[in-house]
Amino acid sequence: MRAVVQRVSRASVTVDGEMVGAIQQGLMILLGVAEGDVQDDVVWLAGKIAGLRVFEDCEGRMNLDLNDVAGSALVVSQFTLLGDCRKGRRPAFVTAAGPEMANSLYQSFVAEMRGRGVVVETGTFQAQMDVELVNDGPVTLLLDSRKTF
Repeated sequence: MRAVVQRVSRASVTVDGEMVGAIQQGLMILLGVAEGDVQDDVVWLAGKIAGLRVFEDCEGRMNLDLNDVAGSALVVSQFTLLGDCRKGRRPAFVTAAGPEMANSLYQSFVAEMRGRGVVVETGTFQAQMDVELVNDGPVTLLLDSRKTF
């Protein structure tokens, strides 16, 4: 399971001209589910992200997590995070989980984040989405439950 996590001052996702999710201060999380991912991946990644100390304290140091700043998360499923671009010019998505498994683990990730006290908004699984955000910092982190990077 992979995630691109961006600290944002605001973010939103729109489907067919209708806003389906929006947050103010918090984290924009693009989530990719790989073939072979399981609930342990969900728990590890949600715990890691919810506890990331990427918000500034009163001394300007990144020392606070989402709950410390009453921030929210916008979670958008993005299978293209599993794209393999090492050969040729067209990404291969053979390591991405199939839609049924991906949606199940995506929904489980959202529930796990909420269970950790995080207010979560979402995109629409398998929809064409327009995502807008203001990256605060900028702060962008890459996480992988298999710790490949």
